[in-house]
Amino acid sequence: MKATGLIVEYNPFHNGHVYHIEESKTATNADCTIAVMSGNFLQRGEPAIIDKYHRTKAALQSGIDIVLELPYAFAVQNSDIFAHGAVHTLNEIGVSSICFGSESGSISPFLNSYTTMKNNEDIYNTTLKHALAEGKSFPEASRDAYQEINLASSDIDLAKPNNILGFSYVKSILNNELPIEPITIKRTNNNFHDELITSDIASATSIRKQLIEQNELSIAIQQAIPKATAIQLQSYKNIASFWHTWELYFPLLHYRVMTMPLEELGMIHGVDEGLEHRIKKTAKQATSFEQWVTLIKTKRYTWTRIQRLFVHLLTNTKRSEITSIINLPTVPYVRVLGLTKTGQHYLNKRKKEIQVPIVSNIKRDAPTLMKLEERASYAYYSILPPEARIQAIKQEYKGPVVY
Repeated sequence: MKATGLIVEYNPFHNGHVYHIEESKTATNADCTIAVMSGNFLQRGEPAIIDKYHRTKAALQSGIDIVLELPYAFAVQNSDIFAHGAVHTLNEIGVSSICFGSESGSISPFLNSYTTMKNNEDIYNTTLKHALAEGKSFPEASRDAYQEINLASSDIDLAKPNNILGFSYVKSILNNELPIEPITIKRTNNNFHDELITSDIASATSIRKQLIEQNELSIAIQQAIPKATAIQLQSYKNIASFWHTWELYFPLLHYRVMTMPLEELGMIHGVDEGLEHRIKKTAKQATSFEQWVTLIKTKRYTWTRIQRLFVHLLTNTKRSEITSIINLPTVPYVRVLGLTKTGQHYLNKRKKEIQVPIVSNIKRDAPTLMKLEERASYAYYSILPPEARIQAIKQEYKGPVVY
């Protein structure tokens, strides 16, 4: 069986994702579509609006055959580390291609840009290092480095979020000489950060914004998502009584910072360069999560970077724990969150060829990476009512969702 891989977050799953699945199948002639999905915390340092199991159910009912979990250590990271974990997860499961959305819809600019970057790697790295030393944020420093090697003026706009991620996927595939063909399809209608729903294909950002503001599944939202997503969104809200936002975690984060020794705070992944002092100082003024991030934010410390470190603070993830994992040549296991009958058939056909363990739940003797998943789940569900929290966490120790 031939499989194609998609790298996703589905926060939430919407009609644009249906389009992505259908176009990917057409472009690759794949028999099986495998999605590697961020768990309960996402790449930009945010809690998912509903948990990974409800998002998995929506995906399986809308065209995905297997949903794999992108390990926490890779999920809440910059684009290159995120791509490393996702691409290697899909490689271990045996996909022959990875299909992603981009503004251009053509793979040639990505391949050409990769060649340009490899031919000027020393200049790129030197420029990046100098820009970071000047106090610029990583995205700003990267743009300076791209400009220095003339990538900024190429036909791939590396200021666009989907292009940045797509370029990271291509780099990961080619740098590691993986037997995977990178394929891209053109995004349709809405941009990544659009905040208004203007058609039946809307950005996840606009859908989340309206969900939180209106606290209901409006007609506009229902028109922009499959019925399966609407059911899962409502189902999760019935259990939790809310959809997740950062503000709900503010009291927990504030308590942790106010009671945590400065030295211990400085050991959290993402709390670098003495940032613990700024976090402690601003905690005394902050009355909301948004205000707190605004108080910490500088030109160097971007909103996304601060959100990520707050995720690691919430999960008590140390810098040393992450470093030991992200420097591995590949992922140590593949975790299945859910699958269809087609997905089951694919795994049965390929299981003898898969070199790493395939797991579906957390066990008592779990390795460090799985222990991080366990802590991330406890942190994510910590704000649920007690009975709901107990039931939600139990899912971590059960088998995958089967559709």
